[in-house]
Amino acid sequence: MHDRGTVAEVLHLVRDLGLNHCEVSRRTGVPRPTVRDWANGKLPHSFERRRGLSGRSTGPGVCERCGAERHDFARLSSSYVYLLGLYLGDGTISKHRRGVYKLRIFLDKRYPNVVGECEAAMKAVLPFKTVNKFLTVSNCFEVFSYSKAWPCLIPQSGPGAKHTRPIELALWQRAWVDLIPELFLRGLVHSDGCRFINTGRGRWRYPRYAFSNASSEIRQLFCDACDQLSLQWTLAPRTVYVSRKADVDRMDDFIGPKR
Repeated sequence: MHDRGTVAEVLHLVRDLGLNHCEVSRRTGVPRPTVRDWANGKLPHSFERRRGLSGRSTGPGVCERCGAERHDFARLSSSYVYLLGLYLGDGTISKHRRGVYKLRIFLDKRYPNVVGECEAAMKAVLPFKTVNKFLTVSNCFEVFSYSKAWPCLIPQSGPGAKHTRPIELALWQRAWVDLIPELFLRGLVHSDGCRFINTGRGRWRYPRYAFSNASSEIRQLFCDACDQLSLQWTLAPRTVYVSRKADVDRMDDFIGPKR
């Protein structure tokens, strides 16, 4: 029987670091077939039922808000920063029965790689939860996962549209975004932004990045991340643009066109 820490380490090496199953087996001592099963979501049933993995923990190490094992935000997968950007751009969290919450991210079906990256990020943040998707009538994929922990992991959730309520990062979230602003911008652009070719007189053409959101506070978070990377930006009523060639080239290194 492998302990929880071993399972989490294997999933981190496979999903976050991209190591192959043989290398992960060599590093952890877990048999390669077992590594393959865990990487494909076939986790031991005992892990799903254990208190602390199902969100039903009790005792001194319990989160008072959701009842799950007390969160160690500093040890989240780095994919969290990308998922946070996706949520702020075009995500929702809704309450269901028995205190369970559903995180939903809506993504255009024209970009299957973005959809796949969203699925992987959700799974990396909560490895013991199932991630699903379905195609909506508006030709968007809804990628979703259920957990009691989502409001703790994304405290910006609340009733009503995001632009109608304050949006401010918690201190631990700010530490993550400051550490990897590239992933945060990637999530924001993948959800509510784009890279497009701007044209004008004289047949000149050059690429630009744009991020549009009804919330002025979310737009400011985008600008703050750009400032941290020394990227120049300009602001229209509800859209932030990054247009300078050097800055577009820099963003191409960690974002690029949607696919």
